[in-house]
Amino acid sequence: MNSQAPFPVNPTPPSAQVQSLVSFLEHESHPMIVLDPDYNILAANTAYQRQFGSVDQPFLGHKCYRISHHYDVPCDQAGEHCPMKKAQELRGPDRVLHIHHTPRGPEHVEVELRPILDDHGAITAYVERLSVVRSASARPSDEGLVGRSPAFNLALAALQRVAPSTLPVLLLGESGTGKELFARAVHETSERASGPFVVVDCSGLTETLFESELFGHEKGAFTGATTRKPGLVETAQGGTLFLDEIGDVPLAMQVKLLRLIESGTYRRVGGVETLHANFRLVAATHKPLEKMMANGEFRQDLYYRISAFPIPLPPLRERAEDIALLVNSFLQRAGAGKRRLTIDPGAMTQLQRRYWPGNVRELRNVLERARLFADDGVIRTEHLPGAPADVSAARPPVAAESLAAVLATFDGTRSELAARLGISERTLYRRLKAQGLA
Repeated sequence: MNSQAPFPVNPTPPSAQVQSLVSFLEHESHPMIVLDPDYNILAANTAYQRQFGSVDQPFLGHKCYRISHHYDVPCDQAGEHCPMKKAQELRGPDRVLHIHHTPRGPEHVEVELRPILDDHGAITAYVERLSVVRSASARPSDEGLVGRSPAFNLALAALQRVAPSTLPVLLLGESGTGKELFARAVHETSERASGPFVVVDCSGLTETLFESELFGHEKGAFTGATTRKPGLVETAQGGTLFLDEIGDVPLAMQVKLLRLIESGTYRRVGGVETLHANFRLVAATHKPLEKMMANGEFRQDLYYRISAFPIPLPPLRERAEDIALLVNSFLQRAGAGKRRLTIDPGAMTQLQRRYWPGNVRELRNVLERARLFADDGVIRTEHLPGAPADVSAARPPVAAESLAAVLATFDGTRSELAARLGISERTLYRRLKAQGLA
């Protein structure tokens, strides 16, 4: 939607308090705006105008939700978390991750809203601080995390919260959900971004090999150790150590891993010198660690050390809205230096209907296979492998149902309707609006 309300000829002038606030915000490097309690944008600093301003889209005097989301109603009425409503209830700051329309297209933006109170405790204005999230893309991208569904945004918001800290992060999710990409995003959003990002694949390593890989070894430590070899802990100095599939670490090695995390010290295999580690820990697993603890397969003390900040990663079946975005990203990446492929609507619909037990990794593999059959550069339904046996468990896309027909017989709330259709309230609002039913 590109139409905007007419620019106000004589917008209400901001109060002296707001004017002094604007003068102060002008020195801030982050984009910031001042809003009145009716969602109107009263002022913006230069950083905001530089990042979010547009010559052909004036914003002063306009509703924030029209500028940022192209909505006709506040965010909470469109199925989103509204930080102004929450800040009003809390009478304090609120923080949320949204997707905003910007001059560059849709982008993930972290929004922090703070109410400004007068001498009587009444809210006279709000200050909104915006930060573009660089660790993920809401558009097809050549690399990194891609998504814009509510489930994806929830995980991304958690990542943004924890990344600047030093807390260990535990990524939980099925195989193929992108745990290494999320781990890399934690690293690149942290203060250690300039340091190394070192991956340790814990699956398939024997106890002896695991210790040697992690801690390194001295010359002569075992048969074949002809030279001293630094371990991955040493390689990760000043950066991030990512322990992928930590649930596969042998019990005997869990003790040594716990000692490393607790003391920050270790020894190379065959060595006597105590070395000091300096890394940020990110771990990941698809296994049920709590159940493994109960069965004596995973140490309880290690679990509590690595799980200071767990982030559940959603399976692809809970991110149906992201499938088209992921497909276009994969085709864009695969097209680098090759002919560019497209996908026809029927094939896309079939991909959106699948259950995807292998998640994003499976989707990528299906597209890699399909490209070999797309002789004319277009992936069609016949190029896709047969659907898995449990495809019936997947919900059909809402487009397959007539919203008008559903509405005619549906008596519940918008939230209940969204749940019935298997989509978010935000997506329901957009589709109702697109069909003139909102």
